[in-house]
Amino acid sequence: MTTPPSGAVLLSLDGITHTFGRVRALDGASLQVRAGSVHALLGENGAGKTTLMRVVFGLLRAQQGVMQWRGAPMTMRSPSDALAHGIGMVHQHFTLVPTMTVAENVALGGHGGFDPKRAAARVREVAARAGLALDPDARVQDLPVGAQQRCEIVKALARDVTLLILDEPTAVLAPAEAAELLRWMRAYADAGNAVVLITHKLRDALAVADDITVLHRGRTVLSTPARDTDQARVANAMLGGATVRTASVLTGSEAPDAMSNRADTGAATENADAMPPVLALNAVAVRDANGVDRVRSATLQVRAGEIVGIGAVEGAGQHELLRVLAGRLSPTSGTRVIPKSVGFVPEDRHRDALLLDAPLFENTALQGAGARRGVIDWNGFRTRTTALLQRFDVRASGADAVTRTLSGGNQQKLVLGRELEAAREALVVENPSRGLDFVATDAVHQALRAARDAGMAVVVYSSDLDEVVQLADRVFAMHNGTLIESARNRDALGRTMLSGADGITVGAGTDANAGTHAGSNA
Repeated sequence: MTTPPSGAVLLSLDGITHTFGRVRALDGASLQVRAGSVHALLGENGAGKTTLMRVVFGLLRAQQGVMQWRGAPMTMRSPSDALAHGIGMVHQHFTLVPTMTVAENVALGGHGGFDPKRAAARVREVAARAGLALDPDARVQDLPVGAQQRCEIVKALARDVTLLILDEPTAVLAPAEAAELLRWMRAYADAGNAVVLITHKLRDALAVADDITVLHRGRTVLSTPARDTDQARVANAMLGGATVRTASVLTGSEAPDAMSNRADTGAATENADAMPPVLALNAVAVRDANGVDRVRSATLQVRAGEIVGIGAVEGAGQHELLRVLAGRLSPTSGTRVIPKSVGFVPEDRHRDALLLDAPLFENTALQGAGARRGVIDWNGFRTRTTALLQRFDVRASGADAVTRTLSGGNQQKLVLGRELEAAREALVVENPSRGLDFVATDAVHQALRAARDAGMAVVVYSSDLDEVVQLADRVFAMHNGTLIESARNRDALGRTMLSGADGITVGAGTDANAGTHAGSNA
C-alpha cells in the first residue's frame, strides 16, 4: 500500500446521516482527514463523534452522504473492508478476548496458521516501535486497564494501517503514558500516516492536532486548522455557541467557578476531622491467584464528609485496594471495616457496571442485586429509573431505552446516579471522568462534591493527577502495592507514585480504629 503525499486528502466525508430509531445521531456531518496529520474530532458526549467513526470503520452504514477514500467513493461494509483499505480503529471500550494472551488477541482475525513465536515477535516489534510496553505472553484478563488499552493500540498497528482512529485513547493512561502516546501519534503522522483522535481533553487536542473538527448534535459546526483556533473557541463550538461555562447538572445548582482548579476542600477537611471513620483498613494485604502481593499492609481511614484521592501508575495495586474498600474483594490479611452498602463506580462501565443490551430500568436493578430477596417489582424500578434520569440529567428516551444507545457520558451519569441513590454512607469511584467531555466531567465532579458535603465518605482514583488534586481533601499514592500519603500537589503526588519518595508510608504501625464503626466486614 503506497503512502500518499503529505497533505493529500485521505478520507473525505460529506453529508453523513445516521439514525438510531427516532434519534438522529448524525445529521449531515462532514470531515476531511489529510495524510501526515493528526485530526482531532471533538464534541460533547452524544455529539456523534464515535458514531461517525464507526461509519468509517464499517460498523455502521450511513443512510445518506458520501464517503471517499483516497479520492474514490467507498462504502465500508465491515471492519474487514476498512482494515483492507488501511483504516484501523481503537475503541474506547475494549474488544479483546480476556482469556487469550496479548499475542493471540493481536493475531486474531488475521490470515493463515497461528504461529505463537511469530505472533509474539510481532507484538514485541510493534510495541517497541510505538513505545508501548507490552508482554505478548500475558493473558489479557490479568492485565491492568492501561495495559489492555496498549494491547488494543498494538493490535491495530499490527495491521499496517495508514489511518488510525483512536477513541479516547488516553482516558485510562497515566500522565507519562499519555504523553508518550501523544508523541507517538505525532511521529506516526509525520511518517505520512494519519490519526483521527477523539478526545475530551482539549489541551491534548490542541497540543498534538493539525486540524480540528467539532460536532454538535450530529452536525459539523467547526472545521479549522488547529493553529487558527484556541480552547475557548473550540469549547464554545462544542456547546453549540453557548457561553463556555459549565453547570452542575447533577446537583441542580450552578457552579460559578466550575472551570477553575479550586477543590473547595478547606472547610470540608476541618469538618471531616471531627467525624468518625466510615471506611477503615488496618494492615490490609491482598495477594492474587498467582501469589503476587498486590496490596501491602495498607492502613487507611476515610471519614464522613471528605474525599480521599488516590494516584497511581497502572498495576500499582490501586484497583485491588479500591475493591477491598468497596466490598468487592476480600483482603488476604488485615482487617477491614465498611458499611453494609458501599456505592462503587468501576472505570470500565461496559464490563463491570452495565448490561448494554438491557433496558435502563434493569440496569438500575443491578445495584444490590446480590443481596435482594423475593419478587422483583419491575414497575417500581421503572418509576425509580425515570426519577433517576431526571435527577441526574441522564439523557435518554425513557426507562425502557436500551443502555447501549446512550452516550458514554450518559452511561456514566446513570451508573453514578444509581450508586449514589443506593449508598448513603460511602462511595468508591475509579476514573470518574473517563471518556467524558468537560461538561459531563464537571457534572460528575459536582456530584462527588455534593456527596461529600452531604456527609458521605468518598474515595476517588484517577489516572489524571489534576483530577485527583482538584477533587480530594487528602491525597494518597500507591507505589508497588504500598499506600503512601502525599502532599496535595500534582508534582509531589507524581514523584510519590513513581518512586515512593516525598510521602509518609501509611502502614501497619498506625491504628485504624477498625473496630469502632458498625458494619464490620473483615
